[in-house]
This record gives sequence, C-alpha cells and structure tokens, in this order.
Amino acid sequence: MIYFWQEVYNFCWQITHRIGEKLLEDFAKLEATRKSDGSLVTEADKWADSEFRKAIRQCFPTHGILTEETEHILPYTDWCWVIDPIDGTTNFTRGIPIWGISIGLLYQGIPVFGFVHFPQIQQTYHGYFCENTHLSSPKGAYLNNTRIYTSHDQPSFNHVFMLCNRSLDILQHNLPCKIRITGVTSYDIISVACGATLGVIEASPKIWDIAGAYPILRAAGGNLVHLEQKVSFPLTKGLNYGEVSFPCLAVARDNLIPIFQPFTEFINKKELITHNQ
Repeated sequence: MIYFWQEVYNFCWQITHRIGEKLLEDFAKLEATRKSDGSLVTEADKWADSEFRKAIRQCFPTHGILTEETEHILPYTDWCWVIDPIDGTTNFTRGIPIWGISIGLLYQGIPVFGFVHFPQIQQTYHGYFCENTHLSSPKGAYLNNTRIYTSHDQPSFNHVFMLCNRSLDILQHNLPCKIRITGVTSYDIISVACGATLGVIEASPKIWDIAGAYPILRAAGGNLVHLEQKVSFPLTKGLNYGEVSFPCLAVARDNLIPIFQPFTEFINKKELITHNQ
C-alpha cells in the first residue's frame, strides 16, 4: 500500500498544481453563469473538470469518478475520486483569493484521503484517515508537507468560528467566538484542521465540497458531525448525489460538540438547497 499512497499523492500534487497554474491565468477574468441548482459555474470549472476526468481515467482506470460539474452518481467501484474543480467559484470570479481545488478519494464510500490546493495563497493540504476500513496508510494531516493539528483552546472572543452564507441566522445567537465567512467550504473545514478556527457550520454542502477536507480534518484530530442522520458515510453506490446536501458541524475536538451543536438547531433540514458558490 505504501507505493499506492505515494502514487496517489504524486498524482494529486501534479494535477492540482498544473490545473492551478492555468486557473491563476483566468482568476478574476471570467464571468459565471448560474446552474439549475443555483450554484455558479465558469468555463474554467468545466475545463478543469474535464482535465481531472481524463487524468484519472488514464492513471487509475479501474477507479470511479464523482464530480461537481458532470458525474453525480456514485459508481459501483471500491475506489472513487470526488472532485470539485473550483471550490469558491464566486470568489474566483470576483477576485477574492480564497478558492481551491478539492480532491477526495473514497474507499467503499468512505473518504480516506484528501488533497486540497489553494493556488492563489499557495497552500496545499493533504491527509489520510482510514479508520473504519481495513486499509493501511500513512498517518496525519499536512500543510505544504508540514504536520498540522487542530486547536486545543477553549472558545473565547479571541477565537474564530466559521459559517457558510446560509448560516447567517446564527448571528442572532450568542456564539462564543468571532465569526468569519469565506464562502469556501473546503477552506472553512481545513481552517479547523490547521488550528486556525475552532469550528464551522455548513448548512448545505455537497459531497464534493467536503470529501477532500474531511480526511484532513479527521487526521488532524478534528471531527465532523452530520446534522442529518440519513446522510453519512459510507455513501450509497448508485445514488445521485447531485441533489443531496450534507449539513454538518466540524469541530477541533469532540468536547466542543455540545458547545456548538445547539447553534445548528435553526437549520431546517427539509428546506436545505445548494449554497451559491
């Protein structure tokens, strides 16, 4: 398995940096159109999606693919790549530098490896989390190949908690931290992994928003609470995930769950729709 994981890491590093260089040329230069689900897409998203699918089929021909822009049905394969070619399309088009390329690798429906590259700010994260599988893998989560860990601090107004745009109603409550909103789900979750924030609430992410960040968060010591019990890992093969949201709470450590989970009660799970990114 050591060779396999090295091959996976090398593939992710090479393709995200190659695609990232091209996306940097298009940064703040393209107009987005709105898809039927309300999210945004540019020609850069479509090009990057195509490049990923071609590369995966060439390097890992027996693996399945799930992407935001084209392939939404989880295939009947043990291994599946979950791709968000540009997480944060609004930021990308408006000249805001926080946007990224997210890759999650599933094994039997569980995200076991994540790789997220933010070209504009030159941060590359990866992590391994094979708990609840029989796989062996390297350990830990990394930023630019330096080990990262979640914070062990207690909440205070010197600390930060992330929200998504659809969680703004929570501002009416007395959350015990300062609030930040970036509009990029993978970045928000990874901010917990690297110790920058204590938690994040994401009201309506899709699987491609969280599949890459999830193993990184878990490997760094954090946890992710699914706010809708019927949506969890492992994923269901043959299911169309284009219409499935994954409302979640990510925390730096388990003892923060009872502190922050009450703030998620405002979320009406029956009315969740895709966030506009």
